[in-house]
Amino acid sequence: MSQLFQRKPIAALVAETEGSGGLKRSLRAGDLIMLAIGAVIGAGIFGAIGTAAAGQLGPNGEVIRVGAGPALVFSFLLLGAACALAGLCYAELASMIPQAGSAYAYSYATLGELIAWIIGWDLILEYAVGNVAVAISWGDYFNTLLRGFGVQLPVWITTGYRRALVSSDPKIHDLLNSAPHIAGIPILINLPAFAIVMLITWLLLRGARESVTANNIMVVIKLLALTLFICVGVTHLNGANYHPFSPNGFRGIHQGAAIVFFAYIGFDAISTAAEETINPQRNLPIGILGGLAICTVIYMIVGAVLTGMVPYKELATAADPLAHALEAIGFKTVGWIVALGAAVSLTAVLLVFQYGQPRIFFAMARDGLLPEWAAKIHPRTRIPWATTLLTGLFVGLWSLIGDDAETYDLTNIGTLFAFMLVSIGVLVLRYKEPERPRPFRVPFVWPVCILSAAGCLFIMQGLPHSAWIRFGIWLAIGLLIYAGYGQRHSVLNRKQG
Repeated sequence: MSQLFQRKPIAALVAETEGSGGLKRSLRAGDLIMLAIGAVIGAGIFGAIGTAAAGQLGPNGEVIRVGAGPALVFSFLLLGAACALAGLCYAELASMIPQAGSAYAYSYATLGELIAWIIGWDLILEYAVGNVAVAISWGDYFNTLLRGFGVQLPVWITTGYRRALVSSDPKIHDLLNSAPHIAGIPILINLPAFAIVMLITWLLLRGARESVTANNIMVVIKLLALTLFICVGVTHLNGANYHPFSPNGFRGIHQGAAIVFFAYIGFDAISTAAEETINPQRNLPIGILGGLAICTVIYMIVGAVLTGMVPYKELATAADPLAHALEAIGFKTVGWIVALGAAVSLTAVLLVFQYGQPRIFFAMARDGLLPEWAAKIHPRTRIPWATTLLTGLFVGLWSLIGDDAETYDLTNIGTLFAFMLVSIGVLVLRYKEPERPRPFRVPFVWPVCILSAAGCLFIMQGLPHSAWIRFGIWLAIGLLIYAGYGQRHSVLNRKQG
């Protein structure tokens, strides 16, 4: 039992980042802010925003969640406040522990090995599973682009089996019967989603500096696309679309926030780059908090414009809500341009998330909680190549058949749980090691950390019951793996034993 809660000394964590065993430091504050924007502005604003505004129905017409309507701007405001509190906690720990691994490394130093394993396993939901939803959304916008050129791919190679199975749209659900069959099984796969994941994986294998340069270019393109959407949309607002402003009251705002939280999860991806950051004590807090502030403002503006352009109920089944809204007011060409920007934007999100997940695996393997091969670094690029490849295959294969709406929920609940434990970890470390130097300190630490943890738990309560069940199953599988492998191979356990 003592091993389960033994903490890894911060000095040991910091020492691992130095010398030939660590990753190459090449990122500055500006790169981190661009990584934050690259990760945060993506599938949430270009995809999940439609579900958050209009709500979600099941295949039999049952209500899974109610929508926020035009009050979606308050959903973003609620999330911005909650994530700002969590961001402060991340900034303190990231400046103290500039190591790859994000919340996993922080939990190991504050709450012990068992909680660290749970967080590391939980973060797979945020990065790898979350990227499945991003890849599927990318495929939807890619199809919109192709239609602009008069190209229509067969539906059975652009729709995953699981999406057709659970969809409330009769046209999509009927694919189970109309698609080609082999041995009685419908062939429904999402080839565009799989292809983009494989392309991103190839790019990441080339090195961190090359990946960040590509991300910076894509961030500029996505911001230009959103600016175009806002400039056109603001000239075609219809006051009637804002009534009723909050059709489902605070319940709609709450549940809308729970689904659109997916739009915010990328900000902590910055902390996975800590070991590759120049002067991390200064640059990490700037990257985390600066990126979060910029994205919150953009989200609120886009949400207000979108729900003023078209009745919010029209966004219920739109896979590409921004392009759909522009086409609805007669701007098909602009809608195509925004779809292009969205495809580029989602590519940036895929890049950052695929960047983050291998580094968490790398940190866990370096601690012995995963097999040694997962900690292998390429001698030339100095990146964790084995886990980069593994993550790409995992995400690519799941995106072939998966459903994005289900993935949003699983990703959101896992990420909120990680945020909650990071907030608690700040308080634990303030108590355990009050004299340790903190380049960045959370102001009003007790109320901020408690409100952050409580806010995350409150948003989690807005998720469907099915998300909680799946999350419980996921954690149970992780605990079995820890008991069967991680606990026996832990480096910290061997040192202290």
